[in-house]
Amino acid sequence: MQLVYIELKAGKPTEGSLSALCAARQLAGPIHALTLGPIEAASLAPYGVEKVWVVDDERLRPFAPTAAAKAVHQAIQRLAPRWVVAPSSPEANEVLARAAALGGWGFASACTQLAVDGDALNLTRVTWGGSLFQEAQLKGTPALISVDLAAFSPQPSAAPGATTLENLSVTLSDGDFVDQLKAVEKGEKQGVSLADAKVVVGGGRGVGSEEGFNMLVELAGLLNAAVGGSRVVTNNGWRPHSDQIGQTGAQIAPDVYIACGISGAIQHMVGCKNSKNIIAINKDPDAPIFQRANYGVVGDLHEIIPALMDEVKKLKGK
Repeated sequence: MQLVYIELKAGKPTEGSLSALCAARQLAGPIHALTLGPIEAASLAPYGVEKVWVVDDERLRPFAPTAAAKAVHQAIQRLAPRWVVAPSSPEANEVLARAAALGGWGFASACTQLAVDGDALNLTRVTWGGSLFQEAQLKGTPALISVDLAAFSPQPSAAPGATTLENLSVTLSDGDFVDQLKAVEKGEKQGVSLADAKVVVGGGRGVGSEEGFNMLVELAGLLNAAVGGSRVVTNNGWRPHSDQIGQTGAQIAPDVYIACGISGAIQHMVGCKNSKNIIAINKDPDAPIFQRANYGVVGDLHEIIPALMDEVKKLKGK
């Protein structure tokens, strides 16, 4: 049996959790799920889950990593799964890493490929901020892994069955909740979110100034796109740090990424490596980004972007 740790958002499984379920289908054995909060069986039934184990403790509603890890540790001890799979989100990675430490089990994060090899698990995982891929083998029972959110598409099972719910009791003390997320304050964000955008328009040093981003914002409006930037852009205060794309910023996976005046340093490319198509606009023909781009335009973005907007407006009848 394999156990999939399901993260919840407003009582629903996150998209990353559904990706983890799809990754679990590549392994052998029936799939059970574990949630730290109530959930409807119907939300997981299409993904081949036989049983959902629910730890229903209201104290776990705000994220409490120590308590969550102890709950997962106890669940693994009780259920004795062969593999434990989770989405590679910051919260899930922290919970599984702590649970693995409590149990003395092996843990591998950010896996992109999985293959059963007898009693071991062969895997490929992302390391060094996404700039390298590591091939490894995880031995021992249970083996804990988290899977890269962009590597497994959350597709329903071809042969889903009935899914049942069962409560699972764990023992947690007040001291387990010494670290707990109390509140999240979000800054005001206008336009399309980087995380959800199908099209992203990014700017780098070549944009030249905060005012230079006005035309990128206008282009993004025409394309219903999000606006992002490189680290130098946010460091210079041209865009807020929430707009930074890269190793220490947002990880994006749009259908189209239009990179304007971005050289293509590895730290930035880590953040946009999952883009399906990259269109690079740069006046330097030797800019590294052209080696990773699907399409490249060599020229001054201050001339190319207005011309591009004119063509988009014509297509839109504006």
